[in-house]
Amino acid sequence: MSTDVRGSVEGAGEGAATATATATGGGPDGWADLPGDTALSIRVPEANHLVSTGFPAHVTVLYPFLGASRLSASAHADLTEVFAAHAPFTLTFTEFRRYPGVLYLPPEPDAPVRALTAALTDRWPEAVPYRGIFTPPLAPHLTLANHEGPDTYEAAYDALEARLAPHLPVVSQVNEVHLMVTDGAGGWRDLRTYRLGEGTSVPALCDARAKRV
Repeated sequence: MSTDVRGSVEGAGEGAATATATATGGGPDGWADLPGDTALSIRVPEANHLVSTGFPAHVTVLYPFLGASRLSASAHADLTEVFAAHAPFTLTFTEFRRYPGVLYLPPEPDAPVRALTAALTDRWPEAVPYRGIFTPPLAPHLTLANHEGPDTYEAAYDALEARLAPHLPVVSQVNEVHLMVTDGAGGWRDLRTYRLGEGTSVPALCDARAKRV
């Protein structure tokens, strides 16, 4: 998750955070994924072909969530209840936006994603989005690219936007949220999937290939 935002995002427009993050995390300007960190994420497979980060297209609902050691049967039951209270929804991605070093798509509307985040942080106030590094927390976003530095990203992403623009809008029906865990070395695997509005969850049958949340 720590590679979601590169470079300073100070003053990067609506929803931007007045903070700084680095690509690799750690130190005073960023954070590192720790072994056992978890995240709750919405998959957007319709946008996978647009993403050049090396990881599936997604919109983060909450990172980090509880450490894996705290994911008891009771915690899973509570998560199932939280997500059951929220109906499925549709997200549409129509325009490009940028943080310095990052090209992303904002979801429309973003209120359902924010509502999920709010419900989770109300239930688990210790699960502070992005460890509190960004004030306010980053707005919901689907990262397309984060590989360019501050001196190259504008020109590179101008070209990338021109190439990707014919593929917009992207429309995705959201029926579930994925709980994932990291080994702290860049690998993420599925733990469980929670269905919106249904009151059920599905444990992962096997470890997924390394994925970024």
